[in-house]
Amino acid sequence: MANPIRLKAINGLKIDDTFTYQRTFTKKDTLLFGDMTRDYNPVHYDERWTDEKGFKGCICHGLLVGSMICELGGQVGWLATGMSFKFTSPVYFGDTIQCTVTITKIKENGRAEAAALFINQDKRQVGYAHMTGRLPMKKEKEILKAMTQEGDPTNQLAEEDYPLMGEFVESGK
Repeated sequence: MANPIRLKAINGLKIDDTFTYQRTFTKKDTLLFGDMTRDYNPVHYDERWTDEKGFKGCICHGLLVGSMICELGGQVGWLATGMSFKFTSPVYFGDTIQCTVTITKIKENGRAEAAALFINQDKRQVGYAHMTGRLPMKKEKEILKAMTQEGDPTNQLAEEDYPLMGEFVESGK
């Protein structure tokens, strides 16, 4: 089954379209991310350090959590041109973060903007982001459609049990 976010991109995104999904972050995620990025800040690895900083334990990399926006981008074929993040609270191993992305601007040439909000399992905001990029145009949407008709074999999120929280919210615009 095709991913519902990808299907929405094929049919056309609109201003105020909103997508919500979640992920639980693990120590393993942080270790892998640290190895990929070479970010070995002790705040992610050493509880002596986190105690001194006033945290209740080791925390996930902010950009690891922020990378949740890539899920939407990858499903719609968004070509990123800019991203800015603000991290407002730590994310600990085992925290479940809900990411809500809203399309805020779309120009005729496909240039777009979006905002993301990151909320933890305790309903506490842990960050937000602003993104700019280019949405797929007509021919690219046709390619996405062909990919989904072929079973979307390179898309691991093309499963029936995709954890999109409630589908997307359409704007009515």
